[in-house]
Amino acid sequence: MIIDGKKISEKILSEVRKKIGRDNLRLKLAVVLVGDDYASNAYVDRKKIACEKVGIDFELFNFSFDISQEDLKNKIKEIAGKKDVTGIIVQLPLPEKFNTQDVLDIISDNKNAEFISPVVSAVEKIFKEYNISLKNKKIVLIGRGKLVGRPLADWLSKNNLEFFGIEEIKTADIVISGVGDSGLISGDMIKKGAVVIDIGFSLDKNKKAVGDVDFDSVSKKASYITPVPGGVGPITVACLLENLLKLK
Repeated sequence: MIIDGKKISEKILSEVRKKIGRDNLRLKLAVVLVGDDYASNAYVDRKKIACEKVGIDFELFNFSFDISQEDLKNKIKEIAGKKDVTGIIVQLPLPEKFNTQDVLDIISDNKNAEFISPVVSAVEKIFKEYNISLKNKKIVLIGRGKLVGRPLADWLSKNNLEFFGIEEIKTADIVISGVGDSGLISGDMIKKGAVVIDIGFSLDKNKKAVGDVDFDSVSKKASYITPVPGGVGPITVACLLENLLKLK
């Protein structure tokens, strides 16, 4: 079965929109983008569109690649200090010259729109929506990046769920991948009936969004699978906006 991320995201956005209208809230999301990365721009556009759908103000602060670490931190402090800004995020990945954690640490908890990882929330909502239990399941988590792998690893650990790396993929009941490596996982690598959550994102030669999973071959064996695009991504954006309600 193909997991319908757009449907889940619309359900979340509908609740956010109702809450904003009912409580007469004025929310604003500020997004900091450094450089001109194609994929990052695509993610920012999705956030902007989602904000427009629910009535949240959106402002993009785009800085050139040449900005220094200290200047970027000062700009973020300045943006976060604006009274009309409910929450702020730094669009990752930052160019390699930056110390990403040092930049992120400048955002205070009361303005951090990612104080709850939107990716973790999205994965939780998928499992809940489709009644997928993780108890007594063999879980494989591929990737340990700052955006996807690490938050998910922390979440699994906090819930006392053991998980393994890609070397155990052939016997896994649940496979979660967030590497950004097109075609990393093929159908012959997973067992029949596995649940496959693809959070990878990269662009093929035609600038088309693709995940870590070879969808055609893996979907023939998986009991549930998220497509890219249209899977985890839209839910993640919706969960980010849900976070803004909690910051208000």
